[in-house]
Amino acid sequence: MAPQQANTISEAISEDHHALDLYADNIRSATSIEDKTKWRNQLTWALARHAISEELTMYPAMEKHLGEEGLQLTNKDREQHQGVKEDLYQLQSLSPSSDTFSPLLDRLMTDLHEHIQHESEEDMPRLEGMLSREESQALAQSFERTKLITPTQSHPSAPNRPYFENFAAMLAAPIDRFQDLLKAWP
Repeated sequence: MAPQQANTISEAISEDHHALDLYADNIRSATSIEDKTKWRNQLTWALARHAISEELTMYPAMEKHLGEEGLQLTNKDREQHQGVKEDLYQLQSLSPSSDTFSPLLDRLMTDLHEHIQHESEEDMPRLEGMLSREESQALAQSFERTKLITPTQSHPSAPNRPYFENFAAMLAAPIDRFQDLLKAWP
């Protein structure tokens, strides 16, 4: 059997996007508040880590390799992320029994899909066009490693640009991880 090739950055990002959709679908289809809460926790954990990891790895790569165009694209991405982070911040502590929970989840996923479409049609093709397969795989590995150390909850008021974001993330991550120990998970 041939060894599996490492993911490119586009493939790694896309895998996360599919997982986020699955978690949202699991929230919607869960039959108990307890199960909805567990899937809400999973969605929060995955989306918070994903967003910050993109901002710390993919966006600087876009700015480096695409120049002014990359800067314009990442400014739009950060603006889209901010809306998603604000929705996620509200959702992460809201009970699924609340009347506002389902509409908020729907808005979050609508905003997220708008961002995903922008990434898949604009960002990823341009970035992948500037990278060799090996560079893309290395960036994907960096993206995956970064998720291991980022905060696991949304912090929309935290800075969203390197190096300030790096510092804020390192302060928030241990607190988030401690709080994660007290949560229910699927």
